[in-house]
Amino acid sequence: MTDTTNGWPITFQDVVEARRRIRPYLEPTPTRHYPDLDEAVGHGIRVFVKHENLNPTNAFKARNGLAVITALSRDEVQRGVVAPTRGNHGAGIAYAGQLMGVPVTICVPLGNNPEKNSAMRGFGATLVEEGRDFDEAVEVAERLVKEKGLRMAHSVNDLMVIAGAGTITMELIEQVTGLDAMVISVGGGSQAVGAMTVLRTLKPEVKVYAVQAEGAPAIHDSWHAGKPVAKESAVTFADGVATRNAYEYTFPALREGLAGFVTVSEGEIAEGVRTLMKATHTMVEGAGAVGFAGLVKLREELAGKAVAIIISGGNIDSETLRRVMNREI
Repeated sequence: MTDTTNGWPITFQDVVEARRRIRPYLEPTPTRHYPDLDEAVGHGIRVFVKHENLNPTNAFKARNGLAVITALSRDEVQRGVVAPTRGNHGAGIAYAGQLMGVPVTICVPLGNNPEKNSAMRGFGATLVEEGRDFDEAVEVAERLVKEKGLRMAHSVNDLMVIAGAGTITMELIEQVTGLDAMVISVGGGSQAVGAMTVLRTLKPEVKVYAVQAEGAPAIHDSWHAGKPVAKESAVTFADGVATRNAYEYTFPALREGLAGFVTVSEGEIAEGVRTLMKATHTMVEGAGAVGFAGLVKLREELAGKAVAIIISGGNIDSETLRRVMNREI
């Protein structure tokens, strides 16, 4: 499975196999062009939007969950799966577990988004609420692996997860011709590493840029420092990218393959949510707008290019949406 050349975690063939496994359960998501977004970004940029917010769980993590669950051994199916999450990854694992009859336990931090918690329970998962953030939820999941023998499904450090995320870009390049770049939000990096795995085989001329929230910049700062840099906190309303560390399965590939890496403020993310919702008439969560906010920041560098962004999810809770739309963020 692992391509150890230059620390790359997966191969293109791994993505091909993930796509084969998940295809019976998941329809391709659309990629659309909105002239209003071209105008909002300016600089002659053509913006193409990959609508991962139209998946059954309203997020790209449905791919990752299915990629993991469909690859389990018989023993792993019987033991069950545990996943740490702030919401979308857990929903993806729970959704896939429900489809395939696999017991799923989800670890979330205390005070996690109640609407995302409800969705995960709705997909049949058992929730364990413990810890102050995602990274502490990981520690809880690791404890359950030791105590109960569950199979860990980490949202980043799992080869099947990264391969599942790569299927986004496989679809995208079939849907859009003449693409010059992708600008991708990073929480742990599965989308970006999956994209680069596909592009370096099929479209090596397409550049990939990464974006993080200013309040959760661990991987951005690590990339610029050339080594992992951990943070004490990750504070952003875009909970899908609220991580405090770089990850061993994705950081080396991000370090090698990215064309650039920027951060965006809470206000820039909120403006991205408002702009995307107005243009696309679909629901957009904070993490789903981070790529667009990054594109706005990179518009001079990408002037005149055809650029793809990914609305990675639409699971924004009602109170956060109210604050965003009232310009309280």
